[in-house]
Amino acid sequence: MKHLKEVLTGAGTLAIAVGIGFVMQSSETAQERYGAQARPVLDNAPDGNDVALNVAASSDILLQVQGIELTSASETADVSVPQTDATVELASVTVEEMPPEPDSVALSPACEISAQAAPAAGAMVAVTLDAPCAPNERLTVHHNGMMFTQVTDDAGEASFTVPALAEQAVFIMAFSSGDGAVTQTTVADVAEYDRVVLQWRGNAGFELHAREFGAEYGQPGHLWSGSTPNAEGFASGANGMITRLGDTLSVDPLMAEIYTFPRLMSARPGVIDMSVETEVTADNCGLEIEAQSLEMSGSDALKTRNLTLSVPECDAVGSFLVLNNLVSDLKVASN
Repeated sequence: MKHLKEVLTGAGTLAIAVGIGFVMQSSETAQERYGAQARPVLDNAPDGNDVALNVAASSDILLQVQGIELTSASETADVSVPQTDATVELASVTVEEMPPEPDSVALSPACEISAQAAPAAGAMVAVTLDAPCAPNERLTVHHNGMMFTQVTDDAGEASFTVPALAEQAVFIMAFSSGDGAVTQTTVADVAEYDRVVLQWRGNAGFELHAREFGAEYGQPGHLWSGSTPNAEGFASGANGMITRLGDTLSVDPLMAEIYTFPRLMSARPGVIDMSVETEVTADNCGLEIEAQSLEMSGSDALKTRNLTLSVPECDAVGSFLVLNNLVSDLKVASN
């Protein structure tokens, strides 16, 4: 499809604040973050308030986190946050359009761009793009509110596999010039899976973590982008899977991580603890970073939340922020 305008699908938000907990971990603690033992965390505040601010039990903790803003397009009630020694600001935020893609390059008028999509196992979609006049070109892929960056190869082709977020799965692929293509397929089994998406731009340092059925950090059942995938267990319903999308070699790329659990195939009941973590690095220290989460469960409507976080200054490089309530834990029933 010629001269396709890039569609940015950031959801509008309501002026409603939702509490999130976070843990600030020191560099020394962070070095052992994936060891056999779980990281020490104090219990939540009295009275069972599950949006209380959690602080790691360590004497050298840095508590310089400020300006956390979280809004939701689907929440309907304000949540009060207990006073703590750390400064936490909860407020509404308006989602703005992403900055334009860098280095826009006009494609040849004679260039024919085509795309195909086919359903794959695990409610995934195999997507291919053929743009022979656009070798080594950056493009943005849009799917039901999720966006990520891809780059064509020397022949102008690109192929990738995407977790579907809708039964009628539409994929828009847009070059910075405005040219692109649209493809669609039906994913009949999408309602059989729960999915949590975390997406952001650039080197923000975000990570999506899932700890399945009581697993501690570094143990089997702790899934994140650095863990070894268990495709056989995923196919049988024993465990979930993390998918990472986006080209990290691109300038200021759009990135996405997706956790998928086969809800209707699970062999045991339990809870999957979900968290978002951010490492303080030389690329993000002292900056304000943003992320968005998308949550899909069965046939329920997609739930969206937006986060703005002020990262501590650069003397905290090597530490980690653990955001406990940005995404919901998953409750699984045996089948």
